[in-house]
Amino acid sequence: MFEKVVSTLNSIIWNPALVGLLICAGLYFSFRTRFVQIRRFSMMLKSLFTKMSVDGNGISSFQAFCLALSGRVGTGNIVGVATAIAFGGPGAVFWMWVVAFLGASTAFVESTLAQIYRFPHKSGFRGGPFSIIDYGLGLRWLGVIVAFITVISCGVFLTTVQTNGAASAALNAFSVSPWISGVVLAVLLALVVIGGVKRIARVAAWITPFMALGYILMAIVVIIAHHESIPAVFASIFTNAFGIHPVCGGIIGSTIAMGVKRGIFSNEAGQGTGAIVSAAADVPHPAQQGLSISFSVYVDTLLVCTATALMILSSGTYNILDSKTGEILYSGAPELANNYVNYTQSAVDTVFAGFGSQFVSVAMIFFVFSTLIAYYFYAESGILYLFRGRDHRYEQIAVRILQGIMLAAAVFGAINEADLIWQLGDIGVGLMAWLTVISILILCPKAVSALKEYEALHKR
Repeated sequence: MFEKVVSTLNSIIWNPALVGLLICAGLYFSFRTRFVQIRRFSMMLKSLFTKMSVDGNGISSFQAFCLALSGRVGTGNIVGVATAIAFGGPGAVFWMWVVAFLGASTAFVESTLAQIYRFPHKSGFRGGPFSIIDYGLGLRWLGVIVAFITVISCGVFLTTVQTNGAASAALNAFSVSPWISGVVLAVLLALVVIGGVKRIARVAAWITPFMALGYILMAIVVIIAHHESIPAVFASIFTNAFGIHPVCGGIIGSTIAMGVKRGIFSNEAGQGTGAIVSAAADVPHPAQQGLSISFSVYVDTLLVCTATALMILSSGTYNILDSKTGEILYSGAPELANNYVNYTQSAVDTVFAGFGSQFVSVAMIFFVFSTLIAYYFYAESGILYLFRGRDHRYEQIAVRILQGIMLAAAVFGAINEADLIWQLGDIGVGLMAWLTVISILILCPKAVSALKEYEALHKR
């Protein structure tokens, strides 16, 4: 019964209208900002190393970038990409690229607006889609709803997705019980989040660059080992993206939907989470932070997700399934069936026999751990918004309750079925995306004005 309710909710939230809204919003933002994601690429890089103000009230631009990237780089980059290929074929990768390109402009707009409409707190500035809706649109009641959805989505739904992927990888590689994986992740998470925002930012700044670089280097080795198949891989990505294939022609709708959904789940552009991190950054100008977070979308999808996709496709360690019936339409690796984590693990195994499962499992643990840290920060920011102006003791009680619920969700996700967990995650992403994108579409002129102002200052 519960599974049926979740499936129904997921289909309602993730209807074609949301997919169209996200793509159209990305196009609109791209044109309104005159394709800032291309024009100001060099400024994106420079913005990462902006110095904090003298009082240091907040986190640095680089720490915010790493925290946002840690939220983006997670199971979506390993399991999510494999799932997209399984149900959408190689063409889903193309639509993930499209979402990343358009999403970079969306990330700029939402992050710039988060800087403009943030609120002060003793731990530094905080904000996100809830404060944008409250202070930007004057709809406090809706801001409260969005904050509550943020707490539930990030603190519960998306947390279960991450730990489920890590537990599956650890089970495949080391035969570790999902119970143990869930408890270990929960304990590690507790050690970080109890230390507050400064510790969260410092840990993210250390872990994220290391794990992303290590994973990409391994992917490059695997891709080079299968270099002769790369031209055919790219050909299949582009032809399958438009249904020009006997197998994928019949699932073109699933190809586009899976590419968009997994792309959004991975890079989070338009979901509002990047805006939450941006609000906490201590930078001289709002547009500067918008540029910094835009770059994290590129790193997540065009580098890390693409690395996973090319490993799987060049190694041939994947199957294509009918999303409705589960029937295998293409058997590249029939022995793997629908074990999505194993698509990536087997790809590494084709070069480093017997090592793929261990490597991917360790990478997943790093990815998941850093992502959980980011998710806690998102959820905590929602709590601080809900209790701002109230007795500090109530806020602290709410934060402790959040910590307890999130740690329990980490264990719950590790021991439950993957399909159910992914649907819960999609519900969380979809709800936040609907409300965030509509609000930033209305307030887009504010972000465009901030960009023009910053560009004028930069020229001077």
